[in-house]
Amino acid sequence: MSYNDLRKGRFSEDNRIYFVTAVTYDRRPLFNNFNSARIVIQSMKHLHTGEHVNSLSWVLMPDHLHWLFQLSDEYTLAEVVKRLKAESACYINQHLNAKGSVWQRAYFDRCLRREEDVKQVSRYIVANPLRAGLVEDIGDYPHWDAVWL
Repeated sequence: MSYNDLRKGRFSEDNRIYFVTAVTYDRRPLFNNFNSARIVIQSMKHLHTGEHVNSLSWVLMPDHLHWLFQLSDEYTLAEVVKRLKAESACYINQHLNAKGSVWQRAYFDRCLRREEDVKQVSRYIVANPLRAGLVEDIGDYPHWDAVWL
């Protein structure tokens, strides 16, 4: 699916809950590096503590991020994702003494309907390391969080 295909029908609405997936450039497993992973997590926290989003759950896999959040009225969905990618890419490149793309240009998003079970979607997100066989117990995986803990 092309970048433009992912943009078709994209709509950003204040206070709605979005499930976003962003993938590293060429699906490089950059987040096997603990410090690179923590940089992305810190960038998400900046957006959360700045009240641009209300993070509900997330998991950072070796080559992609799944993030469930409620959008504020300050930024659009595209602006939130752009800020996350730009900030984290800058610091990751600095940390790795590298240049170039960290993230693929596109991202996938889904706005949850009001009747959807947000906790069920959150469980799906945080169970990714289990399904991928990275750990046998989610408590052993260091890069995830959910507000329902």
